[in-house]
Amino acid sequence: MTYEYDAQKRDISLAFGGDAMITRRMRPFKEDRFLQLVDILKAADCTVVNLEMLFHDYESSWQITAATPTRSDPRNLQELKWMGIDAVTTANNHSYDFSEGGFLTTLAHCKEYELPQAGGGRNMDEARAPAFVDTARGRVAVLGATSSFSEQSRAGLGRPDFHGKPGINAVRHSVVHTVNRPVFDALKLANQELGYEESQAAARAFAFSGNPHPMDPNTTQQFMGARFTLGEEFSRKTACDKEDLDGISKWIRAAKIHADWVVYGFHSHESGPTGEVHGGGRTSPPDFLVEFAHWAIDQGCDAFVAHGPHHLKGIEIYKGKPIFYSLGNLIFENETVPWVPDEGYRHFDLGYQHTPADFQVARADQDRRGFPADPVYWRSVVPVVNFAGGVLREVRLYPIDLGFQRPIPQRGRPMLAHREHGTETLQWLQKLSEPYGTKINIDHGMGVITA
Repeated sequence: MTYEYDAQKRDISLAFGGDAMITRRMRPFKEDRFLQLVDILKAADCTVVNLEMLFHDYESSWQITAATPTRSDPRNLQELKWMGIDAVTTANNHSYDFSEGGFLTTLAHCKEYELPQAGGGRNMDEARAPAFVDTARGRVAVLGATSSFSEQSRAGLGRPDFHGKPGINAVRHSVVHTVNRPVFDALKLANQELGYEESQAAARAFAFSGNPHPMDPNTTQQFMGARFTLGEEFSRKTACDKEDLDGISKWIRAAKIHADWVVYGFHSHESGPTGEVHGGGRTSPPDFLVEFAHWAIDQGCDAFVAHGPHHLKGIEIYKGKPIFYSLGNLIFENETVPWVPDEGYRHFDLGYQHTPADFQVARADQDRRGFPADPVYWRSVVPVVNFAGGVLREVRLYPIDLGFQRPIPQRGRPMLAHREHGTETLQWLQKLSEPYGTKINIDHGMGVITA
């Protein structure tokens, strides 16, 4: 068959990374394993990562947080482009660290440096709309969303008579806890003794006024903002908000019309009920994330890429399309943010005589807790997804090392992992992917999934 356009062949390679928390330049470094990784990112037709860093010059007010409010020199967006990154998603839990102004400034700098972004905008439709990357082998649409957000950061729809609200594409989800009779009765007693019965009655009145799933006080109750149902065993079920799915679906449809390939990026710190525990979260994805990933593929997406907990989760091949439930970190330089607000210092009993470096040391307790204390946050993979004739042929998994236990000025920048560490990472990823029936073959420190 003769093709007039290369895009007709339906061949493409898509590379993905997790969270890019960049605060420093990348181009000065010349290590072979670093440059080899850069070559892999550049060789892909399109490379997409999550931009979990704000780019501004402190023009806007910051939000009170015990974590580090994210900020990087806007020129570092050029460093990401130099590494081969073609598009980014911007919807995540750090999007409003510096309020609406800091977020909009970040989007403006992405536009200035010609780095397409998806997941944020001046209103809900802009936040839900795709960004596009034109490649030699076809046009790629990128969309982004997050389930980890503050209500302030959530974008709002506009009206004919009122402008929309700037922010991110936030996907809400419900959570229902099932508990046994003793715990259910204890919660009911607590509501009574703490004086929450009036709010319970109001919730039931709302539930019965046209709600298709009314709350039965004998089997369901609210406690401290959470919903509990009576059952035989303990469980936690989550589900996506239907209104958000309906609003997002039209933009996936638009992406399918305007692009040859569609990628959905999703930021989620929430976890499922099983798996190993890291940083308070488990290695399994929550029900709603699995639901959304499958739904996105069913809507026509060609790949689904999640991130958020800063460590790996499993890989699923669903209907011939790859789902990465978390890719961990690509760049992890959150310890070299140049300035920290006063509340950050106060959280660790630090005063005016201390510096941002002192803050980072105190936060990690001399590397004895948090991210610096666990290698799982410093090892990840960069997948390169290869399609041929529109069909998934293979996923090549390149393990990366971000410098666990190295000094702060050295760690956080990715390199291809040595074979020993790479094999360890891939073996762990094999275990995490087993529940989905995904087979990862390890060959000389690299992972391969074949269709």
